[in-house]
Amino acid sequence: MNGTKTGNRKKIVVVFLAVLLGMVILICRLCYLMVFRSEYYGGKAQRLHERERDIKAARGKILDRNGNVLASNRSVCTISVIHSQIKDAEKVIRVLSKELELEEETVRKRVEKYSAIERIRSNVPKETGDKIREYKLAGVKVDEDYKRYYPYDSLASKVLGFTGGDNQGIIGLEVVYDEKLKGTNGKILTLTDAKGVEIEDAGESRLNPIDGNNLRISLDYNIQMYAQQAAEKAMQAKEADSVSVLIMKPSNGEILAMVNLPEFHLNEPYTLPEGTEYKNEEERQNLLNQMWRNGCINDTYEPGSTFKVITASAALESGVASLQDNFYCPGYKIVEDRRIRCARTSGHGAENFTQGLENSCNPVFIELGMRLGVDQFYKYFKQFGLLARTGIDLPGEARTIMHEKKNVGQVELATISFGQSFQITPVQLATTISSLINGGKRVTPHFGVQVEDQEGGVVEVFDFEPTAQIISEQTSETMRGLLEKVVSEGGGSKAYIEGYQIGGKTATSQTLPRSAHRYISSFMCFAPAPDPQVLCLVIINNPQGVYYGGTIAAPVAKELFLNILPYLGIERAPVAEEKEKEEAA
Repeated sequence: MNGTKTGNRKKIVVVFLAVLLGMVILICRLCYLMVFRSEYYGGKAQRLHERERDIKAARGKILDRNGNVLASNRSVCTISVIHSQIKDAEKVIRVLSKELELEEETVRKRVEKYSAIERIRSNVPKETGDKIREYKLAGVKVDEDYKRYYPYDSLASKVLGFTGGDNQGIIGLEVVYDEKLKGTNGKILTLTDAKGVEIEDAGESRLNPIDGNNLRISLDYNIQMYAQQAAEKAMQAKEADSVSVLIMKPSNGEILAMVNLPEFHLNEPYTLPEGTEYKNEEERQNLLNQMWRNGCINDTYEPGSTFKVITASAALESGVASLQDNFYCPGYKIVEDRRIRCARTSGHGAENFTQGLENSCNPVFIELGMRLGVDQFYKYFKQFGLLARTGIDLPGEARTIMHEKKNVGQVELATISFGQSFQITPVQLATTISSLINGGKRVTPHFGVQVEDQEGGVVEVFDFEPTAQIISEQTSETMRGLLEKVVSEGGGSKAYIEGYQIGGKTATSQTLPRSAHRYISSFMCFAPAPDPQVLCLVIINNPQGVYYGGTIAAPVAKELFLNILPYLGIERAPVAEEKEKEEAA
């Protein structure tokens, strides 16, 4: 009996000690949570009763070199609903479907959805948002937002690019410099009860947004307008498929204008041209992608005779040819089993190096290619930067499409020497020729100049300084003189402007297959020839009727230079009549 009592007492003591130990552990745990972890769990409890909404930051502007605004923002609204706060669902559905011009069923699905916050529509005009706000509908939120706006709509559309629904960059400079432009969104925090209903007297806290920085670019609005108007005129006159114009500073690679006709409407970037047909969404997207393509950087083509500038530079730099060398053109040149014609089938006869360039004579350049040989030609390809991308600050730049060196025979070498059987981007050609005439320094083509804050203060300056010396200053000077004669005395005469020293080179090439008889007419020129301040490349794709570059592309460049050179302050030398008047006076 006593043993049983003693055993029971021991059990009671053990249970008591166990309970006491548990209580001590629980008290210690509570003390730990209340003292050492109070901030953490208090924050979690706070967040359970907070509702968070974004305050959109204004995206930075894109400015041209003179401060003209090329991309800015317009105030719009985002309309959302909070299910737990709606008091009259039918009225909310009726009002929103009417003011937002949406189907009632679409609005109903979102209004009746159990979620913390449900977006009904973004990018709503501010006037519409203000009107909805006036209804004072419980559970309906009207938040200020921004929509990208392009004052000149289609101007430089494939350069500037556009933004998506959340104001993030999609193509062009908008995507390349997205981090500089986008800013940091703010927050609106409101307190709710256990049912998710906002507590009226609790107010709200705000974390203000930080607007994005502005981007200043090298593009000049006026020069872009000159170029676009000239391109539109040429495209219409020649019923061409497309026209590209690239204008840059050879000294540092700054791009002053880049036109890719047809352009598209930046304020409606998902609208295809009227009359465009497509079978499904995939086909529509492919058509949009094609519409957004920047031909100057995304597409390659056979450059034709403009490439002879590069062959001539390599031949002079390497020493395999000189200005005193003489050649003979019977109208063709036999290479292995191929008879490769000159554009002048009757032949140019005897000519020197300078005349060969002026006449754009294929046999002369085939001879130069043969003298260089495959190894040396490819050495200069690499040295001139032709086998790599230019590094332009736009997305999707294509590479030069070139034969592998091991597959280049005499026929391939011959055709490469006068600009056929390989493909290059317009921006690569313009960059390389700029580098060959600017004293020999390789430049990086670019638009970005600097990042500025909202007050115009400089935040960051981009570094696109010229890099390698790709040819000697002497060879560069010689090429400038030779190309000036092409315009003043040779095939580029339709770009000649009395009083200006203009250097240039014409080209006419074909697209594949050759049997389609589709041509590309182009002309490259720069001025003033002794000290180039501006370079222009005009490309006309599939012109109807006359298609020679010297006949239809050179006059476009002349028209451009008649506007651009005075605009840039490049003085015109007095012409003969003006000199006579001055002397008579």
